[in-house]
Amino acid sequence: MPLQPVQRQSVTDAVFEQLLDEVLTGELDAGVELPAERALTEALGVNRQAVREALQRLSAAGLVEIRHGGRTRVADYRRAAGLELLPRLLLDPDGRIDGSVAASIMELRSCLGPDVTRRCAERAGAPTVAQINALVEQMAAADGDLDMLAGLDLQLWDVLVDGAANIAYRLAYNSLRRTYEPIAQLLTATLADELRDHPGRRVIASAIAAGDGTAAAAATQRLLRRGEDAVRRLVDTLSEGPAR
Repeated sequence: MPLQPVQRQSVTDAVFEQLLDEVLTGELDAGVELPAERALTEALGVNRQAVREALQRLSAAGLVEIRHGGRTRVADYRRAAGLELLPRLLLDPDGRIDGSVAASIMELRSCLGPDVTRRCAERAGAPTVAQINALVEQMAAADGDLDMLAGLDLQLWDVLVDGAANIAYRLAYNSLRRTYEPIAQLLTATLADELRDHPGRRVIASAIAAGDGTAAAAATQRLLRRGEDAVRRLVDTLSEGPAR
């Protein structure tokens, strides 16, 4: 394991980041036992407390297992970690988007979104319905400005998720939003067809206002598939590489 001495100001953060990269890139395979804290301290050139705190953070994230006696093994993050890991998986060490992860996120969004609007239709009160209608009309009025549409779309989903009154959905949405926001500008043009589907959003808003969860879910599925299909086409194009 080619560990490097830490030079950053936040020593614990630097140790965490270095070990995290080793796990996510596969340099440290699941099941591998990490060196003892003393050995890590020497290899990284930091104090033992920084190593211990970094290992605790990795354990809390589901990336390592700290066993009795202080020995630490790398965990299989695919089985142990949560959605909070998505932002790290989406971008590779060089800052490029991992297409398969991006496609997976869009698939998750397409599964989660329809049930969010279904439950919103069943549970939302008049103030929430009014907010939804107002945002849908603001998006229609801003049709020529994709950046504004993207921002309003995030606001709309905030209201829809709150209207669903489901804390698990809210936390899952928070994780998806944290993953999306750093790359939002890169994907805005790709999602243009979805962002400009104002009739589709009006159907969703009307179904929610009528308390028709089934219709709201069906309309949401149609809307989100636009974005999912667009991102998948982009991923397929990038994976093919330049024509020769």
